[in-house]
Amino acid sequence: MTMDDTLHRDAILIDGLVVSKWSPEVYANMQRGGLTAANCTVCVWENFRDTMLNIARFKRAMSDHPDILMPVHSVADIRKAKEQGKVGIILGFQNTSAIEDRLDTLQLFKALGVGVVQLTYNTQNLVGAGCWEENDSGLSGFGREVVEEMNRLGMVVDLSHVGARTADDAIRHSKQPCAYSHICPAGLYDHPRNKSDAALRFIVERGGFVGVATYPPFMKTGAASTLDDCLDVFDYVINLCGEGNVGIGTDFTEGYGEAFFDWLRHDKGYARRMVPTRGAAPFVKGLETLADYPNLTRAMQRRGWSEARIRGVLGENWLRFLGQVWGA
Repeated sequence: MTMDDTLHRDAILIDGLVVSKWSPEVYANMQRGGLTAANCTVCVWENFRDTMLNIARFKRAMSDHPDILMPVHSVADIRKAKEQGKVGIILGFQNTSAIEDRLDTLQLFKALGVGVVQLTYNTQNLVGAGCWEENDSGLSGFGREVVEEMNRLGMVVDLSHVGARTADDAIRHSKQPCAYSHICPAGLYDHPRNKSDAALRFIVERGGFVGVATYPPFMKTGAASTLDDCLDVFDYVINLCGEGNVGIGTDFTEGYGEAFFDWLRHDKGYARRMVPTRGAAPFVKGLETLADYPNLTRAMQRRGWSEARIRGVLGENWLRFLGQVWGA
């Protein structure tokens, strides 16, 4: 076993966003890659019923693959997943479309294992505006109630696809620190989904957290992106936010083809096209599957990162933040 493998295998590894096409192959790759836990998307454009069906499918997958998967409801569950060599599944939303207009469903979803909820996905909803919406109206009155209920329940307020004004409003209104679970910085590449230096500084000043995406469309190097390019992004965000406030949020889309991305890029999944890009998103060279996480750790070591920084960014920082929001 090499030094690289020793550190990677020993470390807790948490991914702030995986939206891959769930299958036995994907689950096996997560385990092979040494993933301890991940925020796994069960809602993008779906309504209440369809989100519940997605959750039911994940519950069945955990029953069918108990040697690989286990549910996560707490930080203790993440530590247990590490001890048992399993992948902890944090159910997560990329939209509040799942709750429709009912605050009381948040408590139901929390009980089912939903620990992270992004307020909006790219466009306007009942809570506020997304990052591709032409007019960012800010957090709505209902949105304030949603944030308050999420605070009460111990659910992470995720602002990754949220419009700048709505995100700012949410950070100010939330009594708990918020997260950008999977972003890249606009300071390196000007893209509607990327966050400004000011926005990144503001969220961590309020105790928040930033997960760095390894998603080529958000990087200036695009389809040619390498692991070294990813490390450039990590270094930039760490220099801005502090290494204790930064983790991984790959935005991994393993297994999906063009049809899925076409659905993502239309408002509500079928209406006007919001994102002009077409085709399936490329992968970072060396990070083509979820089994390739060790390559990212090796890139961190080649970059000369200290062991403490590597362990922090791989998972310890996420663990601290999740413990703060979720509670004991």
